[in-house]
Amino acid sequence: MKIKDVISALECFAPLPLQEDWDNAGLQVGLTEAEVSGALLCLDVTEKVVDEAVGKGCNLIVSHHPLIFRGLKQVAGKNDIQRTVMKAIRNDITIVSLHTNLDSAQGGVNHEMARRLHLNNVRYFYPQMKAGVECGIGVVGELEEPLTAEAFISLVKETFHCGCVVTNALLSRDIRRVACAGGSCGEFLSQAISAGADAFITGEMRYHDYFDHEDEIQIAVIGHYESEQFTQQLLQRVIEKECPGIECHVTSVMTNPLRYH
Repeated sequence: MKIKDVISALECFAPLPLQEDWDNAGLQVGLTEAEVSGALLCLDVTEKVVDEAVGKGCNLIVSHHPLIFRGLKQVAGKNDIQRTVMKAIRNDITIVSLHTNLDSAQGGVNHEMARRLHLNNVRYFYPQMKAGVECGIGVVGELEEPLTAEAFISLVKETFHCGCVVTNALLSRDIRRVACAGGSCGEFLSQAISAGADAFITGEMRYHDYFDHEDEIQIAVIGHYESEQFTQQLLQRVIEKECPGIECHVTSVMTNPLRYH
């Protein structure tokens, strides 16, 4: 199977037209006519991830976050992105990214968050239509059983392996309906409230957005990496289903730049 066939399967699952206007999902580096020797799946592409791909004999890296987000004016090894691009080209490695198109796709990043929490009746809380496809930034669903706010936060920490969870004041009522929006999606808090969510889980949120929601919704900010970490396994499932026989590896490189002390 050729690299272009794997990319086609991935983009069938998460079509490029679903990405936001500011995004740069899709092919990042390399050629697509070569046969796939293996695929390495990651959240972020770094030099160490490229080294790992070389060591594992993979000529395809599939990431969530685009390696090239803003235009490069030169490729001269002056920063990590330039060096990573150069290393990938030197080693004939192709890099493709599925970013906000995978966030918005049916069964994508936010559905994966809901799946990990075992939410039922999962649907978009902010549905849109793009290229004739229903999509959305966040999803909402119901817990199997209502939980106190304290028990809910414990569940979130356990599910997403969080060093900590940043919250507003804990709700005095039980939580049943939960909204999920991975990454930097604090701006969608109001849509989660409108969808009747008792709690809102996201990766990042601005300080002032926490105000004025006491006893209205439980906010749980778990970290950007933590909210999207299972994207790698999601990509693996898609490739293994649609491209049987392709050897897939989830990266062993920890690319989260944040540490909790």
